[in-house]
Amino acid sequence: MTAAPADLLIDRPSVADGAALWRIARDSKALDLNSSYSYLLWCRDFAGTSAVVRREDGEPVGFVTGYVRPERPRTLLVWQVAVDAAYRGRGLAAALLDGLTARLAAELGITDVETTITPGNTASEALFTSFAARHGARVEREVLFDAGLFPDGPHDPEVLYRIGPLTPTSH
Repeated sequence: MTAAPADLLIDRPSVADGAALWRIARDSKALDLNSSYSYLLWCRDFAGTSAVVRREDGEPVGFVTGYVRPERPRTLLVWQVAVDAAYRGRGLAAALLDGLTARLAAELGITDVETTITPGNTASEALFTSFAARHGARVEREVLFDAGLFPDGPHDPEVLYRIGPLTPTSH
C-alpha cells in the first residue's frame, strides 16, 4: 500500500468537505465537474466508500469518491479521483486509492475495482494500471459509454477498467 506523507491524513469525507471537493474537481481541469450540490450529497451519502486526504489544518487537498455496485457487492466503482495542484507529484492519488480499497476490503469484502477513463487521460490510466500491478490484479478494458450516448455535446467515450481480483499488499 502507498502511504500518505506524514503531514497528511487520509480520512472519510464529511458534508463540510463538499465545497473543497467541488473546488478540487473544478481546478483539476480533467474531471467532469458535477454540481456543488452533488458533492455535498456524495459526502453525506457515500462517505463510507470515499476518502479525502487532509492537511494538518483539516482542509482536504485530494479525494477519491466511489460506491459499491448494488448488483456486484464486492466491486467498488471509483467515480472521481483528484488532488489539488499544489499537492500533486507526492503519490497522494495512489495513497488514497490504496487506503480506500484496503479499508473496504476489510469492511465490505471488496475484491474488485471499476472506473471509467476517457481515452488520452494518461494520468488516470497510469494511476489505475499501477494500482492493478501493486495489487497483483488483471485489468480488462471495454467501452462502457460510447460518445454518442452523451446528450450534452461532444464527449469522449468512457472506457470501463475492471481491476481484480485484488491481492492484499504488505507495503
